[in-house]
Amino acid sequence: MAGRLITAPRIHDGLKWLPPDTTIEVAEDDTILALHYGPAFKKRAAFYDGILLPAFVNVHTHLELSHMHGRIPRHTGLIPFLQQVAGLRNDYTEAQKKEARHSALKAMHGRGVIAAGDIANTPDTLDLRALDLLNIHSFIECIGFTETYAQQQFAHAWSVLGQFAAQQQGEKSLHQSLVPHAPYSVSEGLFRMIAAAAGRSSLMSIHNQESAEENSFYKDKSGAVVDLLEGLGIDHAFFKPAGASSIQTYLPWFEKGPPFIFVHNTFTTAEDVRFAHNCRSPIYWCFCPNANLYIENTLPDILKLVIQEQMHICIGTDSLASNDRLCILSELVTLKEHFPELTWETLFRWGTANGAAALQMPDLGRIRPGVRPGIIQVTDDREIHWVQE
Repeated sequence: MAGRLITAPRIHDGLKWLPPDTTIEVAEDDTILALHYGPAFKKRAAFYDGILLPAFVNVHTHLELSHMHGRIPRHTGLIPFLQQVAGLRNDYTEAQKKEARHSALKAMHGRGVIAAGDIANTPDTLDLRALDLLNIHSFIECIGFTETYAQQQFAHAWSVLGQFAAQQQGEKSLHQSLVPHAPYSVSEGLFRMIAAAAGRSSLMSIHNQESAEENSFYKDKSGAVVDLLEGLGIDHAFFKPAGASSIQTYLPWFEKGPPFIFVHNTFTTAEDVRFAHNCRSPIYWCFCPNANLYIENTLPDILKLVIQEQMHICIGTDSLASNDRLCILSELVTLKEHFPELTWETLFRWGTANGAAALQMPDLGRIRPGVRPGIIQVTDDREIHWVQE
């Protein structure tokens, strides 16, 4: 049975612009049946203004922090920001938290997002996965900068992972993996436990070099990370600085080489990038520009290098504690404003196909026969609408 024909002035397939005379044939269940070329098909198609493209993929968000929207001022810097998250995140009722995360999920979906890499420290977001609205990879974070309690901290995170793994799957894709939070919040012993559990296939995500203080701590044990740990009552006497940046220190601990998503990278250097790519593959560099501006009021210098070397870039939003909304298009607009040499062909690739590849969701992020990526319309005034959902 023939499907519905749709077309637009411009169609992006997740990798590139398609020829101007392209028409997409879509089945009732949203599976893409075929791509057709030529005026004969286009005359019979439903016409959409603006651009058609596969739905966006948000590689990094924290839906469990949605209740903190607007609570923390802008431009505090990372360490004060983290201190306020720790101090304020439980200053809400469970009902308030649930209402906020459900509202955030629906709003994110309304902005054309079909999949997310979602950070979880608790089982709270199990209820969001049960809604079967988005494809979700839940990154269950291990946190603990102490060797004394590393085993207990690993066991706690492992128990949370088990709750996610046991959840019954609906129509959408649901996956989960155990990951380190950040270099300044995970001890070497805990890092090595996570690495041993990961093997080669488990997907890793880490908040990487989000502040200059992180690198200072690893190089010579100086800077505000010391103040953060001491303020939290954490004994860091065991830690011996490596004399190298954080990523050059922790990445070799993952000897079996699982795929990695490095998030933020605000203070990553060209040397760090080359080190990481020489160390393992595949890796993805996830940028959250609006959150970078919200917290540190700066963007990564690395971006131009990554563009030059054609490294795999994907996009996230971080949480509503550090962003005004969970919208991938808004992130792309910010990148375009700060790096006007970027083309929309490239930016849309980062927000769709590259994100799907990073989250290991091959049926998303591309307009091609046999898959259901979800198709969205982006109008000239940057409004987003779902097509035949």
